[in-house]
Amino acid sequence: MGQQVIPDTDQQIIPDTDQQIIPDGGVILSETQSKSVMNSSSIMCFPKLIKCVIIGLDGTLVNTDAILSFQEYAKQWDGREPLKIAAKTPSALPCSPFQCCNVKALPGANRLIQHLKTNGVPMVLASNSPRETIHAKISFHNGWEDSFSVIIGGDQVPTGKPSPDIFFEAARRLRMEPSSCLVIEDSLPGVTAGKAAEMEVVAVPSLPKQSHLFTAADEVINSLLDLRLENWGLPPFADWVEGTLPVDPWYIGGPVVKGFGRGSKLLGIPTANLSTKDYLDILSEHPAGVYFGWAGLPARGIFKMVMSIGWNPYFGNKEKTIEPWLLHEFTEDFYGEELRLVIVGYIRPERNFPSLESLIAKIHEDRIVAERALDLPMYSSHKNDLYLRSS
Repeated sequence: MGQQVIPDTDQQIIPDTDQQIIPDGGVILSETQSKSVMNSSSIMCFPKLIKCVIIGLDGTLVNTDAILSFQEYAKQWDGREPLKIAAKTPSALPCSPFQCCNVKALPGANRLIQHLKTNGVPMVLASNSPRETIHAKISFHNGWEDSFSVIIGGDQVPTGKPSPDIFFEAARRLRMEPSSCLVIEDSLPGVTAGKAAEMEVVAVPSLPKQSHLFTAADEVINSLLDLRLENWGLPPFADWVEGTLPVDPWYIGGPVVKGFGRGSKLLGIPTANLSTKDYLDILSEHPAGVYFGWAGLPARGIFKMVMSIGWNPYFGNKEKTIEPWLLHEFTEDFYGEELRLVIVGYIRPERNFPSLESLIAKIHEDRIVAERALDLPMYSSHKNDLYLRSS
């Protein structure tokens, strides 16, 4: 099999061992950690079926860090001095009413909560924040508070994460065995606490390029969009359509700029890059990955488009980039022309590749998926969006 690559790192290569890669953007896990790993569209075989889900708040369901602008205490925690930092994470700090009302749900959060509620799966919201602060943060998200069977704050247990107290309390209130609980967390203290409670843990790292630190988790995913509940014996999402996930449309645009010069020359895939300087807030809201939609060039027309957002781990980018590929044969460059994009769907998370050839092959697979999906009425209707024609 040769060498294996840890996705979302600076191209760190390790020799073959008994370790495995979770496909499409996961983390290398040992045999005992991974239990049984198949491709991301298949069911992973676990010995226990999950009966309830316990979810963190800040960085897992809501993008609090972008509002509060605090340094990452626990999310950069390396496992030392747990008692000193247990209650000092940004999530434990209060936010003003103005800040709380501007805390946005992370992509996939509303979808997850609604799906579990609809299917009668008990949910617990477990945060190091005081209970009053949790209420303030979620009160602006319609239906969230009523969706959880239990909500537990850090002020309701002896010690916050990374202590397992909050998870033991969640299981006690639900009258569930800890082993039947699935924890979804974005931080190392949260993952550590979940495993100390002997629960199954899915990590959704909120900091980029940090997946390799979450080896204690049973599974590591790029975002909530990539969560496969059927892997845990829970009702699967039913909203994937021909390998794509519909998303609420979002919009970006600007003059086409020169990129790294590798699209056409190295990959044979000409991308029409956009500057990120005016879209930093939007980029922080959307997980790295492959998306698709429609592209408008006022002087040329409207075209199908597939795009990557992220750090391109194969090339080790230092900054998050936007690289759309307009699915049309152009006879000339159009640098400086205004490009408008309407993003309507998601294909997969960003991942690393063991070779340039495998990267190119995957990009062409993404193209095929996007081209077919954009012929579906649910996606093709967005071709008429007025944003694509404005300049």
